[in-house]
Amino acid sequence: MSNGLALLSIFVLAVFIGFEVVSKVSTTLHTPLMSGANAIHGVILVGAIVVADHSTTNLELTLALIAIVLATVNMVGGFVVTDRMLEMFKGKKK
Repeated sequence: MSNGLALLSIFVLAVFIGFEVVSKVSTTLHTPLMSGANAIHGVILVGAIVVADHSTTNLELTLALIAIVLATVNMVGGFVVTDRMLEMFKGKKK
C-alpha cells in the first residue's frame, strides 16, 4: 500500500470513528465534553502548525494552512459556545 493511500485510509477511518463517537453522546453531556474538546482542538491546532512547518510542497502547505484555519475556527467557536452555555447556569443579576 502506498504512503498516500495509507494516509487517506487513516483519515477516512478517523472521520468515521469521530462521527460515530460524537453522535452517540447524550445531549446532557455536551457542555462538559465541549470544554474537554476545546483542549483537544488546541492540540490539533499545534499539530497543523507543525505540519505546515515541515511541508515540502505547495499542496502540503496549502492543506496545512486550511487545517490551521479550520482548527482555529473550531477552537474559538467551541470556547464561545461553552461560554454561552455556562452563562445560562448563572443566576440573573439583580
